[in-house]
Amino acid sequence: MTKLDLLRFPLIKTLLRSRWPQFLVRLLALAGFVLAVLAGLLGTPVGSRSFAIVFVWILWWALLMLAAVPLFGRGWCSVCPIPMPGEWAQQGALLGPLQALTARWSLGRPWPRRLRGIWLQNAAFVLVALFSARVLTTPLVSALVLGAYLLVALVTSLIFERRAFCRYLCPVGGFIGLYSQLAPLELRVRDTAVCASHREKTCYNGSLEGPYAGYGCPWGAFPGGLVRTTSCGLCMECLRTCPHDNIALNLRLPGADLEQRRGRGLDEAYKGLIMLGSALAYSAVMLGPWGALKAAAFAVGSLPWLGYALGFLTLVLGVLPGLFLLAAAAGQRLAGRPLDRRSLKQAFAQNAVALVPLGLAAWAAFSLAFAASSLTYIPVALSDPFGWGWDLFGGAGVGWTPLMSGAVPPLQVIVLAGGILWAARSAVDVQGGRAALPVIGFCLLAGAGLLWLLVG
Repeated sequence: MTKLDLLRFPLIKTLLRSRWPQFLVRLLALAGFVLAVLAGLLGTPVGSRSFAIVFVWILWWALLMLAAVPLFGRGWCSVCPIPMPGEWAQQGALLGPLQALTARWSLGRPWPRRLRGIWLQNAAFVLVALFSARVLTTPLVSALVLGAYLLVALVTSLIFERRAFCRYLCPVGGFIGLYSQLAPLELRVRDTAVCASHREKTCYNGSLEGPYAGYGCPWGAFPGGLVRTTSCGLCMECLRTCPHDNIALNLRLPGADLEQRRGRGLDEAYKGLIMLGSALAYSAVMLGPWGALKAAAFAVGSLPWLGYALGFLTLVLGVLPGLFLLAAAAGQRLAGRPLDRRSLKQAFAQNAVALVPLGLAAWAAFSLAFAASSLTYIPVALSDPFGWGWDLFGGAGVGWTPLMSGAVPPLQVIVLAGGILWAARSAVDVQGGRAALPVIGFCLLAGAGLLWLLVG
């Protein structure tokens, strides 16, 4: 497979080795994050005029799903502001170089082995999704959720080592990791033999002195063992601590990670199903014509909301996993493979790679419609972030106008069709031949449902 190592270009390598560009971008993102929290707490309760809603759940979400994840994979994680206060407490500094290998204000305990994987991230995403109608439209609720992210990340960093919050708890990081497998960008090493012979493993452990002083991998990943992008946050700290110039940042064929079979478990499979089910539910609630469904999703704590919550949980944790298990089992039967518990578990996990392109396409199609109908809120929220009557940039008087209304449905059809075809190809790669037909049928059914909800 042909790859292009971007670190062969001196300018790119210099920019990524320096901590300053990344620090400044993260600092700007942190300022925007804090502004969003303050706007939600102190500003207008009208979501369409609040910086907390418009810039987080419209602009940032659209950029994440339509550009950042498809093109850069874990790129957002490299500049995410949420873990910054906790990292500063752990490292005892705002910016390198490393002063000590031990945490300054952290107990530095290892994350419990039983809680590793992304099950907790799955649970966190489902929990937020249950209240999504409120979170995405009510500035105060949005601010409380964002503030909770920051607080949990800080407390986690004070107790555990490295970026435990990002690796095991962050609901956003969970699906970014899942969909990063499709991105044409990966961090790898140029020669695994060099890593094997390097006894100090400074990329993982950190280094105290010299031009390669820096922190050990915040994600707890050893670059020499990376075969997928899911556990690498692209923080580039390994580039700064490797004395052998053995780190590569490759441009590759999109979706190359889907070919890797190692390390796939039920937690990742369920993440794919939860994200797919959430895309179906969000499309129905946010963009569908059913007023009663919208009202139920918004009326948190009421009897209709309990019915909505039960339906949502049944869909993402029961119906979709059950149908997918039947499809995987049928594929096993067609391939003449055993149907014992172990083989079914493996088939369920391996076939879930088909959910990755389908799920990202579903969220991209949803985001196209959601963003196109809401982008004109941006100049208003930027000019008057608190809704206090300001007009900082002359955009406070801009009226709401849906954009690209005629172009969005064809684009959604193209995106979803591409996701279905990519999912079918992934299913064939896993099962081979006609054995892939049941999983392809599942993907076609889910894709048809999304097309009906989004396009009609």
